[in-house]
Order: sequence, then C-alpha cells, then structure tokens
Amino acid sequence: MFVIRRSSFVILLMHLSPENRIAGVLVPLFALRRDDDLGIGDVGALREFIDWIAEIGFTLVQLLPINETGADNSPYNAISAMAIEPTTVQLAPDSPEDLTRNDFARSLSEINLAGLRRGRIKYRQVKEFKQRVLEKAFANFSARADDKRQSEFRRFCEEESSWLRDYALFRVLVEGHNGNAAWDHWPSQHQTIESARSWVRELPQDKQVAVIQRLDFFCYVQWIAHQQWRDVKAHAEERGVALMGDIPFGVSYYSADVFSRPNEFMLDWFGGAPPEPHFKDDAFTQKWGQNWGIPVYRWSAKRANNFQWWRERVRATRRIFHLFRIDHVQGFYRVYAFP
Repeated sequence: MFVIRRSSFVILLMHLSPENRIAGVLVPLFALRRDDDLGIGDVGALREFIDWIAEIGFTLVQLLPINETGADNSPYNAISAMAIEPTTVQLAPDSPEDLTRNDFARSLSEINLAGLRRGRIKYRQVKEFKQRVLEKAFANFSARADDKRQSEFRRFCEEESSWLRDYALFRVLVEGHNGNAAWDHWPSQHQTIESARSWVRELPQDKQVAVIQRLDFFCYVQWIAHQQWRDVKAHAEERGVALMGDIPFGVSYYSADVFSRPNEFMLDWFGGAPPEPHFKDDAFTQKWGQNWGIPVYRWSAKRANNFQWWRERVRATRRIFHLFRIDHVQGFYRVYAFP
C-alpha cells in the first residue's frame, strides 16, 4: 500500500504518484556495508547509497522497517512501533556531536574491529558496542551540553511524549532483566506500565536517580536517531530521491506498545495466515496455517481514542519517509487468528 503526502512540495517535485512509473531499489539497511563501518549498515551508508541511486537515474529507495529490534533481530518483530533501531545511528567523531574523537578512538581500541566487520552481522556484539559508544556520547551531553542543546532535547521529549517515556521505561526494565523482554514473566511490580511507574517513584533516591538517568539515556538515543534520519531524508530530497518505509501491520507481543497499552490488544488471540499447501515439510502450517504470534488489535479500544496509536505510528513514519507501505494491509479488513 502506498501512502502519499500530496501536500508535500518534494513529492510533487518528484512527480511521485500512482500514475507515474519510477525506478528504485529495495535494500535492507543492515546490508549496506562500507569498509569503515562498525559491523552493520547505518544512515551513513544510506546517504552514500542515495548518492549512487541518484547518479544512475533511479528515484526511490525502499527500506525494511527501521524500528528497534529485539533478541531475534527481525525488523518485523520490533520491540517498539515508534522507536528507531539504535544500530542504524552513524557513530564517528562528532556524530553525534557529543561524541569526541578521543572517546571514539578509545571505543574502537576496546574491540576487535576487523572481526566485527568480517562475515555475517554479529548482532549482539554490534548492539553492545554501539550502545557503549552512545553511552559515552550521552555522558558528554549530560556534562557539557549548552542550554540550547539541552532545550532541543527536552523539546524532542515533549513532542514525542505520547510514546517515548513509556518506551524508555520498558527499555530500562528489559535491561534490568538481562535483556529479557517477556514482561509477563517479570516480577509483579514490573508487569504493567502503572505498577512500573509506581516502582520507580518508590525507589530510594539514589536508585531512582540512576533509573532516571537510564530513562534519559534511552530518550537521548532516540533523539539522535531521529535527527540523523531526518537529515538523511533532507539529503535524499536534495538528490531527487524518495525514501519509502515499511510498517508491519502487527507488533510483537513483547513490545513497549503492548506493555504500555495492553487494553488496545487482544492478548489471547494471535494473527497469522491461513493454511498453505505449499509448505510440504510443515504439517501444522498445511493444516492450520501460520501463527505469527502477534496480538490482534482490540479495535473497539482503538476507536475509543480515535486511533491515537495508529495515527502516531503513521506520523512517525511520515517524518522520516516520503512514502510507505503497510505490510499485510488487508489486516485492517480481516485477520486470520489463533487462540
């Protein structure tokens, strides 16, 4: 499904409409590797790819979902429908501007960079390394950022308040449970967004301060990610190239969205696909179909708040992409579900 911002001057300038044929490339961002990357494709590689696309006369780059992934690293099983995957952030001296040359050099000296770059993507190592580098940038930001930059960060947090703080709390809890996002197996004081907020408020002051710092860190990472992606979008516009995003219709059961809005999902029904006779080696799929494990939406609850979550999800995507598709858009009309 193509969704077009007809009010956008850029879209009109590019003549992007269903009536006009264009040529483009679909590419997974993680596959855009460079000689000097950090083990995975990032927005820096995407910028170079956009330049190449423009030079050969194409006008579209389509990407897989860029939302933050969980333990399985699948872009279609993200732990947040709003948050951007931190490994997409380009890290280098002054990128972000809080990252010093010395801090970056020290970080590189602590890893086997050649091994990280060689072969298939080593997701766990890449994620851990990039988080450590971002933590150094955040420490510098917290200690030395001027009032203007601090104000910009606070403004971002306010603008994204409908999801950002709950997402950050979810990330803090996942981290506190050794990377386990299965919130329904956490201690009772962590299993709902309300009880988790109360837990933070009731912590001793020193521990509460530490938690708040981690909340701010995860918000900071999203601030940097959104800045870099919007800059890439602007660069694409300068080169006459449109970026096309991808919204999976469903979300992971173990996501910040389900954790913070459980009443908007039917947690005992899971979406999937009807039986497929072509799966000769999978008797279950042949007989019953595919169970994707994504909770079915409780549309009555979505309708009650005027589909706020879906509207915010679309707005977040439109801020970064000129076009987008909704994967399995027919889910708006019918869903094959498993109890």
